[in-house]
Amino acid sequence: MEVLSSRMLIHPRDPQISTAFYRDTLGLAVEREFPGGTRFFAGGGSIEVVGSGQTAPSPDVNLFLQVRDLPAVLADLAVRGVEPVRGPQREPWGTDEAWITDPDGLRIVLVEVPEDHPLRRDSR
Repeated sequence: MEVLSSRMLIHPRDPQISTAFYRDTLGLAVEREFPGGTRFFAGGGSIEVVGSGQTAPSPDVNLFLQVRDLPAVLADLAVRGVEPVRGPQREPWGTDEAWITDPDGLRIVLVEVPEDHPLRRDSR
């Protein structure tokens, strides 16, 4: 299979609140707006807030966003009124992670890959 692009679709309970959260609070750039939704740039993929949902997100589904500087991102989010539901910590696999949630409770895992982590080493 050749994947040409990818995106995660989020069906929020209140589309206006969720769109504002991803656009204004997280500061994601708008990739495209269309009737009934907004698509945001998210690194190598997209996050699309579309339609509306009736149920809370499953705790089995997480949105991972890799960031360059986790402490700086958390400080910026705190100014915007977002507090982590789990503060930053080094995971057993070596990444630094903190958890926040979107307005519907979708867990967003903010990940920083430390300088000395194997994912940052060029193995060529």
